[in-house]
Amino acid sequence: MPIKIPATLPAHDVLLSEGVMVMAEEAAARQDIRPLQIGLLNLMPKKAETETQFARVIGATPLQIDLTLIRMSGHESRNTSTDHLEAFYQRFQDAKSRKFDGLIITGAPIEHLEFDQVTYYEELREIFEWTQTNVHHTMAVCWGGMAMMNHFHGVHKDILSAKAFGCFRHRNLAPASPYLRGFSDDFVVPVSRWTEMREADISNNPDLKVLMHSDDVGACLVEDPKHRTLYMFNHLEYDSETLKGEYDRDVAAGAEIVVPINYYPGDDPARPPENRWRSHGHLLYGNWLNQIYQTTPFDAALIGKNAR
Repeated sequence: MPIKIPATLPAHDVLLSEGVMVMAEEAAARQDIRPLQIGLLNLMPKKAETETQFARVIGATPLQIDLTLIRMSGHESRNTSTDHLEAFYQRFQDAKSRKFDGLIITGAPIEHLEFDQVTYYEELREIFEWTQTNVHHTMAVCWGGMAMMNHFHGVHKDILSAKAFGCFRHRNLAPASPYLRGFSDDFVVPVSRWTEMREADISNNPDLKVLMHSDDVGACLVEDPKHRTLYMFNHLEYDSETLKGEYDRDVAAGAEIVVPINYYPGDDPARPPENRWRSHGHLLYGNWLNQIYQTTPFDAALIGKNAR
């Protein structure tokens, strides 16, 4: 079954052109099932691009998904039009009375800042606590995952000496995990970050379990059962040309940047990149949604009732 998003959302036509099933409001209303309520807290500046990436991976499962786009209440985006935000997004303060089966929290290009220097960090801390009463399971990605892990576990992020940028080999450390069902032992994941959370600091915490790891760039996917959260530090949701867009942007700006590792054929930026992670992106988010579907209460009002 498909994902339900507004017909006027830019992602709608993109997904249709790719063969992703997208459902109209009227058709969804005729189905005698409860769709999964999934929220996307979008902290990225280019919101339409990020919406499409995540809608693509969560819209490829047999489950009906009702996607709600959420933005921070006290922060105004300078890179997305007000018309787009007003048409498609709910501010968190307007959405927080609702219950969600799942919530995705994106990254944000603010890694150089300490968490408490981020202008909207107090509201984000409120959201982290809110997930414990109003969200059945959370997927926090890249900077969003680091911020949430720091909030609940005090793990620090460290600045890397050079940007981790490219497609890196990763290992499946937990083949029996429901989130890694169908995963290969060894696979490629796109990475684009200036910071890390050291795997030793994570592994020393008995409440956290590393599920995916790279010898080159460390921990990738971490499970936090106590807080019903997965922390995903890298980017299986990325499009084929996302890293290319970042590289071309920095080259045009004259910024210091290296060619993304193991991304272009022959490491030649003149050649089109090949997507070698798409299937695992669909697997991860499909497994996450399947696990939510199997464990979330049928009565959404009961979500979070057994919270700590």
